[in-house]
Amino acid sequence: MKNIKRILCGGGMAAAVATLAACGSTPPAEPDNLNLAPHYLGPVTRTDYDGVSNDLLTAGLGKSGLAAAAPGYADASRPSAAELRRNAIHANYRAVLDINANSGYGTLYGPNVDAAGNVTGGEGKIAGSEYLAYADDGSGAQNVTLMVQLPASFDPAKACIVTATSSGSRGIYGAIGSSGEWGLKNGCAVAYADKGSGIGLYTFDDDSVNLQNGVRATRAAAGKNAHFTPGLSDAERAAFAAGFPNRLAYKSAHSQQNPEKDWGKVTLQAIEFAYYVLNERYGALASDGKYHQIRLTRQNTITIASSISNGGGSALRAAEQDSKDLINGVAVSEPQVQPRTALGYTVRQGGVAVAAQGKPLFDYGSYAALYQPCIASSSANPGRCTALVGKGLLSGATLAAQQADARARMHAYGWLPDSDLLQASHAASNILVAATYANAYGKFSVTDNVCGFSFAGTDPGGNPSALSAEQKATSYAGFNSGYPGAVVYEKSLGGAKAYTLGVSPSSGLADQSLDGFLCLRALATGLDPVSGGPLAPELAAQSARVRAGIAELQAVGHLRGKPAIIVHGRADTLIPVNHASRAYVGLNAVAESGRSNLRYIEVTNANHFDAYTNSMPTLIVPLHVYLFRALDALYANLKSKQTLPPSQVVRTTTRADATTPITGANVPPIAAAPAAGDLIRVTETTVDVPN
Repeated sequence: MKNIKRILCGGGMAAAVATLAACGSTPPAEPDNLNLAPHYLGPVTRTDYDGVSNDLLTAGLGKSGLAAAAPGYADASRPSAAELRRNAIHANYRAVLDINANSGYGTLYGPNVDAAGNVTGGEGKIAGSEYLAYADDGSGAQNVTLMVQLPASFDPAKACIVTATSSGSRGIYGAIGSSGEWGLKNGCAVAYADKGSGIGLYTFDDDSVNLQNGVRATRAAAGKNAHFTPGLSDAERAAFAAGFPNRLAYKSAHSQQNPEKDWGKVTLQAIEFAYYVLNERYGALASDGKYHQIRLTRQNTITIASSISNGGGSALRAAEQDSKDLINGVAVSEPQVQPRTALGYTVRQGGVAVAAQGKPLFDYGSYAALYQPCIASSSANPGRCTALVGKGLLSGATLAAQQADARARMHAYGWLPDSDLLQASHAASNILVAATYANAYGKFSVTDNVCGFSFAGTDPGGNPSALSAEQKATSYAGFNSGYPGAVVYEKSLGGAKAYTLGVSPSSGLADQSLDGFLCLRALATGLDPVSGGPLAPELAAQSARVRAGIAELQAVGHLRGKPAIIVHGRADTLIPVNHASRAYVGLNAVAESGRSNLRYIEVTNANHFDAYTNSMPTLIVPLHVYLFRALDALYANLKSKQTLPPSQVVRTTTRADATTPITGANVPPIAAAPAAGDLIRVTETTVDVPN
């Protein structure tokens, strides 16, 4: 590995790690087409990787290392930036893929499978350069992390850029194993953005933050280089820390900026950053010997917006907002996208209109947070089901009957029966969605404890407790695919507890803090979820804030006629197809009025989390292979005008058990000419999906 720092506006080459500064000096008055840094771009750090000791895709671990346990640290209380990067890549890669040979790792996907789908004997390491920078307005309050990975195989004569905006609330490496890997293998520059979220952990007890490279520092020492710090005065921080010891703040929940409204914008900024990097590398020097000329432009570069989940939604929103025509096409998987309206189009399956369509994430997420814990209940702990029955929100004389009613209510709210056996496993995910996005959409402060919820480390009894020095120090990597600590219910009888152990004041039941989740549900609907009546003034005002935040980020469906492919698993339980992809296809059909170039591929037996593949072999196949196939099809269309495949259902086959390897027979290709019974038919007002 070789670290390089270059000062673009200061001349000279530093001997060790340095910073590519995005300087604001006035360019020379000459006719050259100069490559100028975007105004929002902060200092740029470049690191080169040799593809042997370290690399872009696997941080030097290779296919085998990614499949092994997480590497250790020389000193976990003081990890280096290089160690944090390595472990962040390890954690993020495994967070979106099932790293099990029987699930297809190493045969259908993985670093050793080349761009053409051939299994090689290598480790899949990719040499190249990595550029990091913040996008900010100068305040240091935004500090959206952008990254460009430029593989050594990049050919400026065949230039391509692929976006890899992070999924979930993950940091900058959140899409390394999805569209990031595809782009690197195909010799494209990969443009990453963390969406203004990332782990962004702030701890009150020591007033510490993450820096851009993940290393911890005090807030004062970090200054404007902090990844995130809550917008509180010293007095407010001290008061909160004293009143609520060991609580935590996260950027994705507590930035008070509703970052989702800017997910499309920051994805476009990542593309602009990529162009800046490419022209610094391949553009000729201007006559002053200081600036570079622009060589690569949208006219001679293929740019694909891609990613999965939240990153997939970001790609769609970027294409909608692409006034500069930077994006040539879109290929995304399981996008978390929220249509502006559920009206004007109809989604049907098997010729019958679906029960519900096009609801916002916080709406259906807060609904799931009520009923999934009941579905996951046991006879030893039936508290959530019992409490729902007591409030008239569930029926059934036995636990089995109550759980059946909970599933039926989920069906009526838009989930498919394909998700039934996955509902219990998703309870914790939707709890986190509801608690996090209530804060984000309403732009609430960490000190607001919205609906009585906060975040904290917890001890075995569920009591808030401090994170260890090692947990804080390694948070950038160790918690990049999740949150350290737990959702805590402050209003639990007997004192604050992890929500799973919370006792609701209204019932006195150990019901996993149902009162708090009914409050979150009220924020989503603007009505009391039990009585159906109006809310008290304070809660009504909070609900108005949340719903206004949701309105800021909803998609309009107009992709500007760009060729696009959406892939989604029919069994997706976190982002149900009826509320996301199917609805977006309908919205797009209305918005583009017969001029749409969008294709929709729905995959049976595929869900949101490929990591479940080997633990649920009779239910799940990996959706990941279809993202790569969609990217292949789109790239062929953009590069050589090959026809996009029609919208269709791809019918997969699950395995009998986890010892049976998944092969191509389990995951058949996207058909160029699907059977009539597999075609998804889209008109200007109707999306017809076959059973």
